[in-house]
Amino acid sequence: MISTRVTNTTQGGTAIQRSNSLVEDVYEAIFNQLMSLKIAPGARITVDNLVKEFNVSQTPIREALGRLEGEGLVVKQHLVGYHAAPQITRRRFDELYELRLLLEPAGAAKAAAAMDDEKLAILHQAAGVMARREATDDLLHYSTFARQDAVFHDSIMEFAGNQLIREMLTYQHTHFHIFRLMFHWRVTEEALDEHQALLDAFAARSPEAAASAMRTHIEHSRDRLLPAFQ
Repeated sequence: MISTRVTNTTQGGTAIQRSNSLVEDVYEAIFNQLMSLKIAPGARITVDNLVKEFNVSQTPIREALGRLEGEGLVVKQHLVGYHAAPQITRRRFDELYELRLLLEPAGAAKAAAAMDDEKLAILHQAAGVMARREATDDLLHYSTFARQDAVFHDSIMEFAGNQLIREMLTYQHTHFHIFRLMFHWRVTEEALDEHQALLDAFAARSPEAAASAMRTHIEHSRDRLLPAFQ
């Protein structure tokens, strides 16, 4: 659950309301800026600037950046510092969606065959449908959904029972890179409708319906984001 709340200060900076650990809050604040493109792909990320913006020491900033580096969102270069990861290329985009179409519909079918009430409850929680329009801040809503979308799809692959495929998709950090292509409400609102179709298929324990719903979801996601390359 994302607990960070980011508010603008009168000086134009960003204040972090501390709710859990400081590192977690700093991580979420930077993650939000990367997802919403406030920090542009390839842009330099200066630790001292973040220290001033968030009014914290360097230690939580560096720990948060290290975590983001592990997620493929930040790149650290020796003697240069941190940069936001570059935007994925059109070729990489096509390859990611080809990979997803090969693996995820079959995974959804296997997950549906193995579905039970406990797993279905987990997917309902992760899908983001119940929390629709909960956030009043577009930046927070968008970045929150990016995280939820990754958890939702990862949970489906977990329930499908093939750990190698799950790890392969996780390693690509697919959802984070995809969501950085376009900061737009349409990406989340239409995806939520598609998540509901997947939940309905899982509730029916129908492998065929789950595979079809996943294929449709991935194809529509691809089509929504193609304009980013035009």
